[in-house]
Amino acid sequence: MDIEIPSLPILIYGYGNPGRQDDGLGVALVEELETWAKAEGLSGLVFDSNYQLNAEDALAVAESRAVVFIDAAKEGAAPFEFRRLEPRAEIAFSTHAMSPESVLAVAAELYGARPPAWLLAIRGCAWEPNEAPTPAALAHLVAAGNFLREWLRERR
Repeated sequence: MDIEIPSLPILIYGYGNPGRQDDGLGVALVEELETWAKAEGLSGLVFDSNYQLNAEDALAVAESRAVVFIDAAKEGAAPFEFRRLEPRAEIAFSTHAMSPESVLAVAAELYGARPPAWLLAIRGCAWEPNEAPTPAALAHLVAAGNFLREWLRERR
């Protein structure tokens, strides 16, 4: 059962490697949205980012009324895809580089929390180290940012 508790924040969590061309789109959008939220005086939003998702992120998920994970995608529709996520336990070699579904499963298992969650997958084009994001990916980033700002306005 999904439960939204109005007093809890919406967590916006971007992940990826900004040093690998388009792989940093999730982190870039979180930084942009945090600046936007402060300028607009919006409350009830929490922003975080990292290179990858880890088991420790389950606590932040558990302390949120809803979660939006943001990542760059090598495949899928351009400019972005937005889809609902469900917890899914996965067996992995380590607890590093987890999927969003795995983090949701850990939050459910450890904290009994099942906030609704979505993935915003921004279509990237290139993944070379130490290169700037591609023009196409930057255009996808703008479209994804416009979409998510409107989505967040509707949920506040």
